[in-house]
Amino acid sequence: MANVREIIAKRVAKELKDGDVVNLGIGLPTMVANYVPEGVDIILQSENGFVGMGPQAEEGKEIKDLVNAGGMNVTLQPGAAFFDSAMSFAIIRGGHVAATVLGALQVDQKGNLANWMIPGKMVPGMGGAMDLVSGAKKVIVAMEHTAKGSPKILKECTLPLTAANEVDMIVTEMGVMVVTNEGLVLTEINPAYTIEDVKAATEAELIIAKELEEMEV
Repeated sequence: MANVREIIAKRVAKELKDGDVVNLGIGLPTMVANYVPEGVDIILQSENGFVGMGPQAEEGKEIKDLVNAGGMNVTLQPGAAFFDSAMSFAIIRGGHVAATVLGALQVDQKGNLANWMIPGKMVPGMGGAMDLVSGAKKVIVAMEHTAKGSPKILKECTLPLTAANEVDMIVTEMGVMVVTNEGLVLTEINPAYTIEDVKAATEAELIIAKELEEMEV
């Protein structure tokens, strides 16, 4: 099986549509830029102040001052534009972002998200995540299914929430889950796992889609 993070990033990239303005969170979500399908033209927005972000810069070819919101050296696509934080958050809060992809510490079956406060650790705050999940038209959580064997997909989040009822889709190495009014629906499964495996690693109640598809890995 391919690298877990690659599996997740590749699957998330398939959700992006031609012409979408997309924001990628720090960590695993930044990898999605490397797997956008051929022929799909998206505009990546970086909340620290530019649109037209390209993939991560190759080693030795980095531009020192060209970084994404996580401080990672990135590249630019033709037509890229820079602006201040006020304009950046006007784009986010104004509903101009088609999709945002974020990591999470916890997600629950109601689409609640907790992704900023790690117990026992000093943290500066939640950054732009609260604005992004409220302003973007589609919210995709991209994360590993468990943390050291402990479920991250819960019946109810126990950490402070970043946002309530905003998550639309969860993509992990085990499968794809969609948040619905009826609950959390497993729509795709990694063929390396069984339904029982996924249920065992998930605290939330899972509804198995009638037409459960095989996730590409």
